[in-house]
Amino acid sequence: MTRRRPVVAIDGPAGAGKTTVTRKVAAELGYLLVDTGAIYRSVALSAKRHGLDFADAGAVGTLAQALAERSAIRFAASADGGQRVLLDGDDVSTAIRTQEIAEGASLVSAIPAVRAALLDMQRRAGLPGGVVLEGRDIGSVVFPDAEAKFFLTASVEVRAVRRKAELEARGEPADLEVIAREVRERDHRDSTRPVAPLTQAPDAVLVDSSGIGIDEVVGRIVAHVREVERRLASPA
Repeated sequence: MTRRRPVVAIDGPAGAGKTTVTRKVAAELGYLLVDTGAIYRSVALSAKRHGLDFADAGAVGTLAQALAERSAIRFAASADGGQRVLLDGDDVSTAIRTQEIAEGASLVSAIPAVRAALLDMQRRAGLPGGVVLEGRDIGSVVFPDAEAKFFLTASVEVRAVRRKAELEARGEPADLEVIAREVRERDHRDSTRPVAPLTQAPDAVLVDSSGIGIDEVVGRIVAHVREVERRLASPA
């Protein structure tokens, strides 16, 4: 379909800064933000609350289908202009950001039934365009026809340091060596899973945030999207 405003797909590994970058990009562009990572984290949190093993494909797949059918996972604006994640009406914005739920999200997202249940939810949200979606496979699987694709990454060392600071800010214990190992393990798991593995789409713009600040990353992405907007407004 021809969209008047582009779908912006921002993929990349855990800890690359996608959540912060996508939030700022969406705000600057005036686009809707759909945090697909938060959707999978919400499934993991729901699985934990139901006492399910994250690796139990049958049970977690059934749970995800039920969540999708009743639109249990929603996004709402917060008072500070940010975004709240609601799970069956409960604000889980903070609860889904723990290390345990991050690991759980990586596991449940590898379950084919979970991805199938949530795929339509993501596509419906982005279909009209004027939306920024963040995840692992937005540009390669969810929206392969996205007009603006980016692959945001950073070195393992940089991502581990960022994750450590994030955990410490919440008062959680954080060992840099352990975190770096977990980052490597998650990269391997996400990139080698048989269903929708983490990969850079051939037409995605690579953005390495290892040595540059968030504002510069956001500026580069926004500038590129503005160029795409102009092309869509003036088709050849």
